[in-house]
Amino acid sequence: MPVTTADITLTPEELRRYNRHLILPEVGLEGQKKLKAASVLLVGAGGLGSPLALYLAAAGVGRLGLVDFDVVDETNLQRQVLHGTKDVGRPKLESARDRILDINPHVQVDLYKTRLTSENALDIIKEYDLVADGTDNFPTRYLVNDACVLAGKPNVYASIFRFEGQVSVFGTPDGPCYRCLYPEPPPPGLVPSCAEGGVLGVLPGLVGTIQATEVIKMILGIGTPLIGRLLLVDALHMQFRTLKVRKNPECPICGEHRTIHELIDYEQFCGLPSRNGEAAAQQTAEGEVPEITVHELKARLERGDRPVILDVRKPHEVQIASIGHDLLIPVDELPERLSELESYRDREIVVYCRSGARSARATKLLREAGFRDVKNLKGGILAWSQEIDPSLPQY
Repeated sequence: MPVTTADITLTPEELRRYNRHLILPEVGLEGQKKLKAASVLLVGAGGLGSPLALYLAAAGVGRLGLVDFDVVDETNLQRQVLHGTKDVGRPKLESARDRILDINPHVQVDLYKTRLTSENALDIIKEYDLVADGTDNFPTRYLVNDACVLAGKPNVYASIFRFEGQVSVFGTPDGPCYRCLYPEPPPPGLVPSCAEGGVLGVLPGLVGTIQATEVIKMILGIGTPLIGRLLLVDALHMQFRTLKVRKNPECPICGEHRTIHELIDYEQFCGLPSRNGEAAAQQTAEGEVPEITVHELKARLERGDRPVILDVRKPHEVQIASIGHDLLIPVDELPERLSELESYRDREIVVYCRSGARSARATKLLREAGFRDVKNLKGGILAWSQEIDPSLPQY
């Protein structure tokens, strides 16, 4: 049975803690009780999940659920302020819980150490008043959107990349959903991840705090939420723009003639291999992307059987770490610069990047352009550092 403000009391300690809220006419005692009665599910305890968890806990939201299955890595610390150096190697949920309870011991923290999937999403989401989506991939965004619409829960959405962010509120009865804005996902590999493209460390704090503000406004029923509006944040030039987003009557999940009545396979929908086939190599139109391991390449180099080595990272990445190359062509520029590879058309080419994702795309592109003997360096620079040369910096 849902908790109501009639069931809520604030202790003297809580009255002192929330004093600055209580003196706001828009919040007051009744509003603080609404916050304490509310439950919010945070999908992701990373960059966006950090300011969400910190500020929702500090504001006095009574119950926070966190979904995450990752562990804290050193590369997280530049932006994921829920976690500290001492937490490296710990599950993110554990360090997040400790930090939340340190901020506000009056908050109930529920942990879901799992990947959100079509099998468990509805069961988890139905327990909460609203959802804050802080995920970083398209399959999960569509999953969260569809589950929220089917469960009748508002979805406070945000995303970040490099210096830019987006925030909106989806899934309300009269407002649009994520599918109304993005009916189809982008082709696989077209939009690089933050691990590939980078992200300004403070950007999740800026965007995630806006996202937390929207959550609090929705709980309190005050102000003008970002329903039917998409806020665009450009931190590099410090510009904010708002675009109108209309509810699409033909939307397959929230439209007048719904065609989606249950959760689907979102990896397949986004053109990715299913989780069950995750161990398989990335696919091309002709089959698997051919790969070579770092050990195989090292052995080849040592015996003088050197292939042509193509680095498809950005030039500034080469300054951080490199295993050498014959050609440096960023993957985004490769279609326009294929002529630079013409003299190597009949030779073996090994393509590498930071982790193997961009080089897999480049390998596929080259094979489709008629380069038959092309291999992707499995694991990229990271694998070379972990398995061949530990002195090579990881980034």
